Amino acid sequence: MKAIVCKDWGPPDSLELQDLPDLVPQAGEVVVEVRAAGVNFPDVLTVQGKYQYRPELPFTPGNEFAGTVRAVGEGVDHFKAGDKVIGFARSGAFAEQVRAPADVLMPMPPDMDFDIAAAITLTYGTSHHAVVDRAQLKAGETMLVLGAAGGVGLAAIEIGKALGARVIAAASSAEKLEVCRAHGADVLIDYAKEDLREALKAATGGKGPDVIYDPVGGPYTEPALRSIAWRGRHLVIGFAAGEIPKLPWNLMLLKGASVVGVFWGEFARREPKANVAAMRQMLGWMAEGKLKPLVSQRYALAETAQALNDMADRKVTGKVVIVP
Repeated sequence: MKAIVCKDWGPPDSLELQDLPDLVPQAGEVVVEVRAAGVNFPDVLTVQGKYQYRPELPFTPGNEFAGTVRAVGEGVDHFKAGDKVIGFARSGAFAEQVRAPADVLMPMPPDMDFDIAAAITLTYGTSHHAVVDRAQLKAGETMLVLGAAGGVGLAAIEIGKALGARVIAAASSAEKLEVCRAHGADVLIDYAKEDLREALKAATGGKGPDVIYDPVGGPYTEPALRSIAWRGRHLVIGFAAGEIPKLPWNLMLLKGASVVGVFWGEFARREPKANVAAMRQMLGWMAEGKLKPLVSQRYALAETAQALNDMADRKVTGKVVIVP
């Protein structure tokens, strides 16, 4: 099989496409023929050794995937060869085959495309855990989404609307904001041209957003937090801008606000039943047309480095996938 291999920590351009032996499942495992693998910002950090989880070198990056079961290991009786599945693993998805524990796999809905199936696990899982579980967003509240045109941002917009909230989308161009509008955003803010605090004041009548969904960090975090409503919740998703903000703690005191960490991967590992329940709710919302994952670009396996570079440079909207 062909697989992308990270031999040393470094930029995406240092990754190699190699021929490796076909995978064999161990007890409790399944080998899946990968039909699509989702690309996420953590993949960019992982190959550089900058993410919370550091696989042992050498390794194949990639976390979320969809495909067909190739083989099952001893003790696996709920999947068989040929079954279409959705999965999430700590590594290994950027390859023609991936080996994963059977308990991280879900049957694919029969009418779902592989591209869409590969785009929902981490992206929508992160946003559901953040918005529904950690923020407890309620109908009638207002949520600000920073970096709103990215994969997790669009997922947050849709989940917010499914819950009955008012959603403000902030992004860096008019083109990106039009994508946000198409996915349900009520208010659009171009923070490359507008003063974020003034725009939020106007959009909320001076009250501020009840929830801030922040996968960006950098220069946008503090002005957003300064605008937060009383008892607001600021969700720390990630730092796509590259800078981890240093916040003055008195801001939280003055607003009675909370800064809430979101680490979906650890949540899924520690609370698997809650994660499965969340995925079932989202699959139901998808069937109702409330969630519409956007796969904006597809890359061949040999183009994995380009896909990661485009993700790092924030050149993509929605989700991109690797198609082996």
